[in-house]
Amino acid sequence: MIHGVTPVLGVSDSKAAEEFYCGKLGFELQFAYRPFRDHDDPCHMGVKRDDAVMRVSSFSGDGVPKTGVIVWTDDVDSLHEEFVSKGVEIDTGPIDQVWGLREMHVRDVDDNKLTFAQALQTE
Repeated sequence: MIHGVTPVLGVSDSKAAEEFYCGKLGFELQFAYRPFRDHDDPCHMGVKRDDAVMRVSSFSGDGVPKTGVIVWTDDVDSLHEEFVSKGVEIDTGPIDQVWGLREMHVRDVDDNKLTFAQALQTE
């Protein structure tokens, strides 16, 4: 039985990524593994908001830089308002897509694309 999937996003600066994900997008830092006490990088950290869990890593070979993930939500518009109030630059949306989703696209400090999506009501 499969219980879930956790994406790993590649980043170049873990402190900048932590500020973006935790400070602007409202994720909670679960852990940060930094093997060198006198350096911020490399770092592998876990972030969580509600039921969404991701890993963010500046270790060479971890994650794919400039990748994309879909973060499912039940209210894209509320997230849009929250993110705008925190100074997050919105790429696109919120917009209703022909494939039945309402989406908003955001890019992190390393150009990873986060699509916040909710299913549209069908009649």
